[in-house]
Amino acid sequence: MMTVHGMAISGNCYKLRLLFEQLGLPHRWVEVDSVHGETRTPEFLAKNPNGRVPVLELEDGRTLSESNAILCYLADDTPFLPADRWQRAKVMQWLFFEQYSHEPYVAVARFIRLFLSADHPRRTELPRLLERGHQALAVMEQHLADHAFLAGPAWSIADIALYAYTHSAADGGFDLSDYPAINAWMERARVQPGFVAQGR
Repeated sequence: MMTVHGMAISGNCYKLRLLFEQLGLPHRWVEVDSVHGETRTPEFLAKNPNGRVPVLELEDGRTLSESNAILCYLADDTPFLPADRWQRAKVMQWLFFEQYSHEPYVAVARFIRLFLSADHPRRTELPRLLERGHQALAVMEQHLADHAFLAGPAWSIADIALYAYTHSAADGGFDLSDYPAINAWMERARVQPGFVAQGR
């Protein structure tokens, strides 16, 4: 059985939990508190020298890190990662967008607001994070105004990757009321077979 080393409140870890449930894949979850240093122990660093969750550990002991790489591994040969060359590339396009244009702003703002004190120096980053995060959300809104899903006619790991932090964007101070297409897409997400809400 595969093992996920992750933190339930992390959007990057939630991606994996959601895909595991939607694929109906049995797995073991090991909760790792990265906020309080559990990703810096020698035991964890042996699994991922970068000291971050999530980590997927296979039965033979091999490990894989980086949430979107794990999504691709798990989704291979399933409808969540299309076999068609063009559709597959569109999935990858949105996965890269999530990591470079969305997560660094939406997720980081969430982290600062949830985990850092009100007087923490990093609070000064929030205005810029909100500005850049809204730019990413606007790109999604424009696309979803004419498409039911991000990378094609069906739900895929592109949607899973971007749902993970978009659905909790309010934690980072983002008001999603001006994004009707995103809100409609999130409703479609919640009725996908095997959908599971994020743990806390």
